[in-house]
Amino acid sequence: MAGITSYGAYIPLLRLPHDTIGKAWGRRGGLGERSVANADEDSLTMAVEAGLNCIEGFDREQIDGLLFASTTSPYKEKQGASLIAAVADLKKNIITGDYAQTLRAGTNAFRSALSSVKSGDANNVLVTVADNRIPYPKSSFEQGFGDGAAALMLGESDVAVEIEDSYSVSDELTDIWRLEDDRFVKSWEDRWVLMHGVSANTINAVSAVMEKNNLKPGDINRAILYAPDARTHQGMMRRLGFDSEQIQDPLLNNVGNVGAAHSVLMLVAALEDAQSGDRFIWSSYGDGADAFVLRVTDNIKKLQNRRGVKQHVESKRTLDSYEKYLTYRELIDKPEQAGFRGGSSATAMWRTRNWVLSLHGSKCKQCGLITFPIQRVCYQCMAKDDYEEIRLYDKHATLFTYSLDNLAGGSDPPLVQACLDFEGGGRMYCVMTDVDPSTVEIDMPLEMTFRMIHKGAGFNNYFWKCRPPR
Repeated sequence: MAGITSYGAYIPLLRLPHDTIGKAWGRRGGLGERSVANADEDSLTMAVEAGLNCIEGFDREQIDGLLFASTTSPYKEKQGASLIAAVADLKKNIITGDYAQTLRAGTNAFRSALSSVKSGDANNVLVTVADNRIPYPKSSFEQGFGDGAAALMLGESDVAVEIEDSYSVSDELTDIWRLEDDRFVKSWEDRWVLMHGVSANTINAVSAVMEKNNLKPGDINRAILYAPDARTHQGMMRRLGFDSEQIQDPLLNNVGNVGAAHSVLMLVAALEDAQSGDRFIWSSYGDGADAFVLRVTDNIKKLQNRRGVKQHVESKRTLDSYEKYLTYRELIDKPEQAGFRGGSSATAMWRTRNWVLSLHGSKCKQCGLITFPIQRVCYQCMAKDDYEEIRLYDKHATLFTYSLDNLAGGSDPPLVQACLDFEGGGRMYCVMTDVDPSTVEIDMPLEMTFRMIHKGAGFNNYFWKCRPPR
């Protein structure tokens, strides 16, 4: 039976307390906090993080499909999945596809991947889902939204979660939307949206799939239902007959509503504590609803030591001001600085994609020297064109030396310019991110993270940075 064979998650390091948002507007913000993508993160980089977390320990050659779902893809016209596949260092002959424009994009992609595996078109398909929607300042969305990503692998071997059944409903209503040129999420009147949109469709889909499978509320170990706020979430659970022991934490008070990724992120959180034999009800919403009946198998034990939702929730740094959040979202104009001016070339990016995107270095076959970027001539033994490419981003690293650059500009100076050594060989110069400059020290452990560098030549330029391990 086709099902979920692995999972992954990513929640940005930064958190913005609800109280900080409230104080900025002279009102109470309440308890809790929301996750905030750093200035160098977007939906694509977060999807990369979740995807790499998901495929950890898997043979990349066995992955023959990758789907990317988001309502906030950095490109209106360009596939994100192909870029994620290149970063993940997957083979060329794979299926790639993007799903967008609805909060159900994640489960839409999940359904498609499941169909591909069932039909035999693909053996293993990686589904990545991410969102970083921008709310109007001072709106309720500003406190309610969050940023993050989740990923699921679907296949037929070593299945950890079987998909027993599903049910979908479509419903046309203009409740949450963005037009072609809109930056901020728009909404109709809250009560109507929640009553006739989220609640009605979710209850319809969940009730139907349970009735179809002769399931009572007591037969369910965990109910994982999407809702944009705690009150709506509790109301749906009550109407469906689930008690507090069955309800999966909606993550609204420590992460926020992560859009298309939210229901998938909740599922990953549930799987971290799942036991063999557990049965889940899982649903998502967006112009209708998808509902699934899931059954956990013994293979779940193989997956539960990976970095997932829990570790990401606990690993955090609080933003010290609301204004800094606005700067990260480019909602405040930054003063012109004589810092880095990013130029670029699509041709050069294509030519160097193996080391720019997949972070390949070269290992000399004669003397074993590892260098980065890829070098045709070994500077130790002078052998020419006698090397193999090796992936460096999944190796541990330590800081060799660094400098604090106050002239480079950016949203959060000073910039930490780092020179690091990879375990097993290889040295690299890059920028450090997600770090308090006062904590940087020689020989500190580091890990690599894929980030957006600049928008030279009118397109997004991505590369690898380093950060302290999370």
